[in-house]
Amino acid sequence: MQAAVKRNKLQERGTNFLFKFGAIALLICIIIYFSSISDAFFTYANFTDILRSISIVTLLALGVTFTLVVGGFDLSVGSTMSLSTVVTASLMVWYEMPLWLVLIVPIVVGVLVGLLNSFLIVIIGIPDLLATLSTMYIVAGFHRTYTEGYSIYNNMPLTSGGTAPGQFSEAFLWIGQGRLLGLPVPVWIMLILVVVAYIVLNHTRWGRILYMTGGNEEAAILSGVNTRKVKFIAYIISGIFASLAGVLFTARVGSGQIDAGTPLLMEAVAAVFVGYSVLGIGKPNALGTFFGAAVIGILLNGLTILNLPYYAFDIIKGTVLVLALAATYVYAKKRFSRA
Repeated sequence: MQAAVKRNKLQERGTNFLFKFGAIALLICIIIYFSSISDAFFTYANFTDILRSISIVTLLALGVTFTLVVGGFDLSVGSTMSLSTVVTASLMVWYEMPLWLVLIVPIVVGVLVGLLNSFLIVIIGIPDLLATLSTMYIVAGFHRTYTEGYSIYNNMPLTSGGTAPGQFSEAFLWIGQGRLLGLPVPVWIMLILVVVAYIVLNHTRWGRILYMTGGNEEAAILSGVNTRKVKFIAYIISGIFASLAGVLFTARVGSGQIDAGTPLLMEAVAAVFVGYSVLGIGKPNALGTFFGAAVIGILLNGLTILNLPYYAFDIIKGTVLVLALAATYVYAKKRFSRA
């Protein structure tokens, strides 16, 4: 009997340790392994490249984080990013709009997508997964129709004849390709937004309301919280983050590529759920999301150095997501059984 009790306690401690420190241990192991097989891995230049590569995924994942905080989920962030990407590029290349307008209009587009999701989920009552899945297809179809299936780039031929009159300005490209104080500008943008999201979620009354809405909506309503308004705002924030990711992507690659955000959706979702288990927080959070994106980015960077075929990367991403979900839900089940 005592042996069984002792064994159960050891299993419980092991589960708690895995949940709290498993992601950190995994990251340390990944870094040690790739550093041992390649001198090019553990260098300042490579790690700044990793941070730049995860900047766009992190912005997408922060949007998903806000919707998960209120008990929802947003599958449309990838399509919203794609729409933002081609809108940004078209404003500059097709219509020669000033930079301030090029930056503002995509954000407005993200707000509109967020409002559509909020309307479907909060007003009509469609489950969040189904509503955002529908929005994902609508937005994807809209941005392909808008561009007629073509990517947008400098001096591109137009279907109406001639070539596009505008070009990407140096000031705009600096947002995605420039450096500031030794770090790429996208890294600074990512870090600033991660810090802002962390402060909002963890150190403001608004953040507590968001978590209260997702944790126990009925209790939040009894406390006087307008949960419908809270969810509206959460999905709008998600749309804004996705649009910012689209602007950053356009500035980084210097073109408006259709379906740019589609392959990044899975990475964003994986980053959020890996972030659940960072230091045992057990809920969506900004710092965990950043850490999750870093784990995936470092892993993919190391696999690239190993010359692993790119088409095998999805296997790795899926495995990381499964492990993160397993750790989260096993811990949650044990904690619920003790309650």
